[in-house]
Amino acid sequence: MSSKRPPADDACQERAIHPEALARVQREMPAPETIIALAETFKALADPSRTRILFALSRAELCVCDLAELLGLSVSAISHQLRHLRELKLVKYRREGKMAYYSLDDDHVKTLFRQGLAHVEEGR
Repeated sequence: MSSKRPPADDACQERAIHPEALARVQREMPAPETIIALAETFKALADPSRTRILFALSRAELCVCDLAELLGLSVSAISHQLRHLRELKLVKYRREGKMAYYSLDDDHVKTLFRQGLAHVEEGR
């Protein structure tokens, strides 16, 4: 019996390098620190609590108490998650008297979240 398996349909069946494509990608490749920051952003979105917070903030500006009530989490847990999202520049806040209201940081975050959600819903 032969121990060779047939090649997978999704793998190259012949080894070939495409120098023009590789050169273009290499020129456009972001700096390592940018890639790390992007990976951290996607890692933040991998947490369901943070994703729920971002979804809520994509619909309305909310305070910590609103988010805690909406998501069924403690104020402390929400604050912890918001701190992490702020460090990644995914959310921002504004003060109004004693209240701090959170929103998505900018249109890039709104677009990223909206497109990610559309992608997931499209596959269902």
